Amino acid sequence: MKESHPYFKRKTPEELLDEIALSNRGKLKLYVGAAPGVGKTYKMLQDALDLRKEGKDIVIGLIETHGRKDTEEQIKDLEFVPLLPISYKDRTFYEVNVKAIIERNPEFIVIDELAHSNITGSKHLKRYMDVEEILQAGINVLSAVNIQHLESVNDIVQQITGVKVRERIPDTFLSKANEIQLIDVTPETLRKRLSEGKIYTRDKIERSLTHFFTTANLSALRELALREVADDVDERIEQISREVVNGPIGVNEKILVCIHYGPTAEKLIRRGWRMANRLKANMYILTVVDEAGKNDPQKEQKMKEWTKLAEQFNATFIIEEKKHRKPATVIVEVAKRYNITQILLGQSARTRWDEIRKGSIVNMIMRDTSNIDIHIVADGR
Repeated sequence: MKESHPYFKRKTPEELLDEIALSNRGKLKLYVGAAPGVGKTYKMLQDALDLRKEGKDIVIGLIETHGRKDTEEQIKDLEFVPLLPISYKDRTFYEVNVKAIIERNPEFIVIDELAHSNITGSKHLKRYMDVEEILQAGINVLSAVNIQHLESVNDIVQQITGVKVRERIPDTFLSKANEIQLIDVTPETLRKRLSEGKIYTRDKIERSLTHFFTTANLSALRELALREVADDVDERIEQISREVVNGPIGVNEKILVCIHYGPTAEKLIRRGWRMANRLKANMYILTVVDEAGKNDPQKEQKMKEWTKLAEQFNATFIIEEKKHRKPATVIVEVAKRYNITQILLGQSARTRWDEIRKGSIVNMIMRDTSNIDIHIVADGR
């Protein structure tokens, strides 16, 4: 019988409805930076002006120039949708006017400072929620955000900078972006811009240089931004190619260390960690268990030791039941599940005669995968 291609699989009514909703939804482009002043808003406005030159209907919903002359110069020829005034504690605040934007119904709109918390009395708590409603109305949005405002990196940012960031956006919203553009400059360039008064007013420069904008902080935030965008690229590629390519395609390395109850397991884990550390890669540790190994005190003790090592090396520990499968089959299935790019194996204890009768584990893995490097570690290393 002829196999059907995965692309020809009949879609469920729910899947069809989801596709219709997505096709009617506006497109979101996000400009992501490591810190204020890298040029996110400037680049976003450059793109807005280019779209207008192409004849697109593009307007500004909200822009924060922070008094930067270059940014202010760019916005003077673009149409603005008036902000919504909201009274709170005898003061007037101005927020994105979602209703007016939807009524104006432009093809594109620019909305800055995505992570902003709206003032009490607004329709939505957060600006990203305003943007979501605008996207649902079929309007394309250009917006900008710094990496420290991403929910999943909040603890890391606080550890790096000592600053607890209160305005955050969920990672799920970032994943909805149709395009993410990283706006990147070196820490040295950013500190120079700050010193020249191109980011903050003069009264804030000295304190910023010695606190948030230190070279160490900026370098760490820059690496964080690069890795987050790289992870996003990987996820998008994986989603597209999951059923088409027999192996991983991506920009981040993922290392799978395969261990069993033998004297070399800990050595393999440590060797895998050294590789992962050099490559700045995620590490996974796999062991395959069967019924015969259950309730064995020695093996249970080994499992505890491996779990402790995995925690120490910040690795994901995977325990797979064999279930009448060959070990090579289990390794291949796990490698595909986690989009592994490199596999680390210990030297085989099989004799040459065993390999002739049962087949080489390495050859089986190579036959059933592609785009994966396999490393064999000798017992003495």
